[in-house]
Amino acid sequence: MRGTFSKKDFWLEEIRHMNTNTAILKKIRRLELRTRRLVDSSFAGQYHSVFKGRGMNFEEVREYAPGDEIRSIDWNVTARMDKPFVKKFTEERELTVLLAVDVSASGNYGSVGLSKREMAAEVAAILAFSAINNNDKVGLVLFTDRLELFIPPKKGRQHILRLIRDMLYFEPAGKGTDVALALEYINRVLSRKAVVFLISDFISPDFTKPLTIASRKHDLVAFPVYDPGERELPSIGIVTLEDAETGKQIDINTSSRSVMEAFRSQEERRWRDLEKTLKSRRVDSVPLRTDKDYLVALRSFFEQRERRKS
Repeated sequence: MRGTFSKKDFWLEEIRHMNTNTAILKKIRRLELRTRRLVDSSFAGQYHSVFKGRGMNFEEVREYAPGDEIRSIDWNVTARMDKPFVKKFTEERELTVLLAVDVSASGNYGSVGLSKREMAAEVAAILAFSAINNNDKVGLVLFTDRLELFIPPKKGRQHILRLIRDMLYFEPAGKGTDVALALEYINRVLSRKAVVFLISDFISPDFTKPLTIASRKHDLVAFPVYDPGERELPSIGIVTLEDAETGKQIDINTSSRSVMEAFRSQEERRWRDLEKTLKSRRVDSVPLRTDKDYLVALRSFFEQRERRKS
C-alpha cells in the first residue's frame, strides 16, 4: 500500500525545514559576532606579525635619503644619474591559508561544554577572520577517513560564513580519521607555500611521512583537540564503551583502579607520542581542551611565536 503525502504534511515539513535553517543561521551569526569581536580585540595584530608574506616585491627606485640602507643602493641607476638612488621593496603580504578540519565521528564527543567539533569550528573561525582582516585568502578541507570537502581559498566575509557553516553542519560520509590522507591531498593541491592549520583529535593511523613533507613545504600548525572524558571516566562500575569511528565495543570496569590507570596511561602515552612527532618535524602545536578556554591557548601560541620570530 502506497503512503500518501498531504498538503498539510508538505507544509509541516516546509516549516520544520525553515525553522532548522533559521536556527543554523542564528548560530552562525552568533559565532561570527563572537569570533570577529575576539579577532578585533586580541588577534589581528598578532596574526599579522607572526604570519609573514612570501617575500619582498620590488616597488620603485627613488633618490637616496639620509638614513637609507647603503646595501639598497642601485649602483646602475646611481652611475647613470650621477647621484645615489636606492631600490624600494614592499612585503608580499597576501598569504594562502588552509583550514584542515577533522569532522570524523569522534569529534562529536564532548563531556563538558563544547564538543570537539564545535571547538574546532570556533578556533577555525577566529583564524579565518584574522586571515581575511589581513587580506589573505582562506580555504577549507574537511576530512574523515576520506576527503569529504575541499573549498578553494578565497577572500570575503560571505566566503568565511560558508566555511563556518560547513565546519559546523557538513554531514560526512566517513566516520574514521585519516590524517595522512588529508595531508597527502593538501601536499598535492597546494602548489605554493601556504599556512595550514590542521585541527584534529589525531586518533589516526600513522601519518609521519606526509607530515614531514607538509612541514617542509608549508607553514604547518597543528591543533590537537582533547576532551577530559577521554581520559577520566566516572567510577560507576562496569560500562560498555563504543568507538564512535569503528563501532567496536568493550566492557570496562570503571571502579577498578588498575583498569582505569591502564586506560589513563594509554591515552597519556598517545598524546606524548603525538607531541614528540610534531616537535621532531618542527610543527607548532596548540593543544586545545574542551574544558578550557581556547583563547588562552591561542594567545600563548601567538606570543611564543612572536618572541621566536623577533
